[in-house]
Amino acid sequence: MLARDIGIDLGTANVLIHVRGKGIVLDEPSVVAMDRTTGKVLEVGEDARRMVGRTPGNIEAIRPLKDGVIADFDVTEAMLKHFIDKINVRGFLSKPRMLICCPTNITKVEQKAIREAAEKSGAKKVYLEEEPKVAAIGAGMEIFQPSGNMVVDIGGGTTDVAVLSMGDIVTASSIKMAGDKFDQEILSYIKKEYKLLIGERTAEEIKISVATVFPDGRDEEIDIRGRDMVSGLPRTITVRSSEIEKALHESVMVIVQAAKSVLERTPPELSADIIDRGIIITGGGALIHGIDKLLAEELKVPVLVAEEPMNCVAKGTGIMLENIDKIAKNKIRR
Repeated sequence: MLARDIGIDLGTANVLIHVRGKGIVLDEPSVVAMDRTTGKVLEVGEDARRMVGRTPGNIEAIRPLKDGVIADFDVTEAMLKHFIDKINVRGFLSKPRMLICCPTNITKVEQKAIREAAEKSGAKKVYLEEEPKVAAIGAGMEIFQPSGNMVVDIGGGTTDVAVLSMGDIVTASSIKMAGDKFDQEILSYIKKEYKLLIGERTAEEIKISVATVFPDGRDEEIDIRGRDMVSGLPRTITVRSSEIEKALHESVMVIVQAAKSVLERTPPELSADIIDRGIIITGGGALIHGIDKLLAEELKVPVLVAEEPMNCVAKGTGIMLENIDKIAKNKIRR
């Protein structure tokens, strides 16, 4: 049996793997639970995520990727190896080729770290592609035509904004403001406003259930539990959408500013195309309520959320895997 080519969306929050000819076969959180004393990996992915904030002293739930790049090399390698073993794509005598997506402005050192982690986890050859480009392909955008396409990819650790034409990036910006930062803002707001300590998972639940970033865009409430900072005892409070909109306002405006700066640097002909075609939002952050309306209002351009925004990068790797031999030739020419 020959090894299959695989595409990996190595995200700060989730890892998605696309196997050529099979589609997306794995979608798990980028979390590893380790025993601190022995350094042994106990759980990876969904099983490890359930342990976040709930482990005894000797067990640590680690997220080895920060802001879209590798923060802990050994743990990332262990996580990748676990996922690749799980999907069973290695051949009898051959190793798979891997296409991995990374943010647009990562350094040569960070690129090398991703390459090495993939090689050590069992890749024969590793290709790196820029995330917004792959996300745009996965969202069904015609990026290989001589016309402007704009994508805003809001992930867990980074937001990548890019204008693409003729199959490549014309102008781009990558900022460390995305889903994880929204969780932190919610956490800080609850702590400051209600003197209540909550965990990351509760903050994420608030973001999914009631958060909005568009004023008066949603009117819902949720009961949450945490630890009272004054009495030290458990307490329940009710949080409304309007409060979360205020808590997230500053962070979301950073993404709006990044999109504005990319548009300002875009050649006028391509800007005209973007007004016609609109902007597509991909990534998990695209699911936050009102983000499309806010961007449309601020940028004065139509904004659409991609279908299955969380899977766009993984789908894009699948399309690129079909043409991996062409990609390999182009890389050699360069």
